[in-house]
Amino acid sequence: MMERGFLTEIPKEARAEVENKQEPVFDTRGIRDLRSFLWSSIDNDESRDLDQIEYATKEAGGTRVYVGIADVDSLVPRHSMIDHAAEHNTTSVYTGVLTFPMLPERLSTDLTSLNEGQQRLSIVIEMLVTDDGRAAESSVYVALVENKAQLTYNGVAAWLEGTSTIPKIEQHPELQDQLRLQDRAAETLRKARHEAGALTFNTAEMNPVVSSDGVVLDLEVRQQNRASLLIEDLMIASNQAVAKFLDENDFPSLRRVVKTPERWDRIVAVAASSGYKLPDQPDVKSLEQFLNAQRQTNPAHFADVSLAVVKLLGRGEYMARSPREATPGHFALAANAYSHSTAPNRRFPDLITQRLVKAALSKTVPPYSKDELQPLAEHCTEREDAANKVERFVKKCAAAVLLAPRIGQLFDGVVSGVNEHGSWVRVSHPNVEGKIVGHVRRVDVGDRVQVRLTFVDPEHGFIDFELA
Repeated sequence: MMERGFLTEIPKEARAEVENKQEPVFDTRGIRDLRSFLWSSIDNDESRDLDQIEYATKEAGGTRVYVGIADVDSLVPRHSMIDHAAEHNTTSVYTGVLTFPMLPERLSTDLTSLNEGQQRLSIVIEMLVTDDGRAAESSVYVALVENKAQLTYNGVAAWLEGTSTIPKIEQHPELQDQLRLQDRAAETLRKARHEAGALTFNTAEMNPVVSSDGVVLDLEVRQQNRASLLIEDLMIASNQAVAKFLDENDFPSLRRVVKTPERWDRIVAVAASSGYKLPDQPDVKSLEQFLNAQRQTNPAHFADVSLAVVKLLGRGEYMARSPREATPGHFALAANAYSHSTAPNRRFPDLITQRLVKAALSKTVPPYSKDELQPLAEHCTEREDAANKVERFVKKCAAAVLLAPRIGQLFDGVVSGVNEHGSWVRVSHPNVEGKIVGHVRRVDVGDRVQVRLTFVDPEHGFIDFELA
């Protein structure tokens, strides 16, 4: 963390500010009171910094979806010491061994967290999701809310699939109806988004399993499931609604963009190796059709294809935008307007967006100008990249520990990166990445190769393979 320029603990000046923070006094005059709604949250099993809650009602021709976002700005004023610390790191860093929160835990896991049974101020994004998957209308406003049920991805997914009974859900018929309604609305959003060209990937996250005394026991692979997709779909729609809201109010904004891929020619080649022809010019709908075909006809290697395309698409980045200014969209989501807004406890760009939204709601001057937003956008992008490197490093250290007894073994893999410093390969079982060393023939991202493990260094996170 220190090598990458991060604060590893909240500065004492910021901690002193937090000590004086109290539960806000709720005055409902002028604020919608939505505490009677059956709000619920769905997050990771261990999550304590709850940024969003959901509620839905059925209407003729669609579903009205409400997404409540934690009002972090009320307790983290701009230019405060807490704000300066958050702006320095710009993100919480989740290594799987230790978590380095962006905000002091008294805020992120308590005063600004949408915890079960707690009354909280919230920025609510209300959307009418039509039966054909369009967000036909949307509005944004401040409301008082209360999370009635704190749920988990694994629990909700298992209940929706009928593979497990979850007492908190089973004992609450109205909550069951809520989850089914949200699941159907999310599914219609997802279907319409993919028909428009949003890309489908097989993503998995690897996390170290470490004993209380620091011994690496295993690498846990977290796959997307039905509940995580539900939340992902509602958050994508919410982020688009917030970007639209700022545009309608002629406010500058901080956009999340994934530019048209520069290495489209290599994506075309990867598709051709699977017998599929893509057009010569970037076309997101054609790429989604290819990915969908691979998922159906080549499930064993779909993860490899997904990885190659993700790498070749390039990274997401933040970009400042003036009202009515043309900016790139989010290629992978087939979205023209997209702003990160749903995780203000964990991401500084979301806190920036929240301040802009609240200023627009109160008809006051934007708290940031375009000239102020652009360096912040570049800083947030750089810090996000650095956080990803920290997280990958720790996971590679853990993987190196587990792979040490397997020196000399063969692995099937896919080339995941090529640059002036070398080539990298990702293998499965365990799902880890290492450098290709020795004599390396010409390889490129997406090539399937067989490699032999030659060396590991757990302290430095080195995992070396050679082409077999």
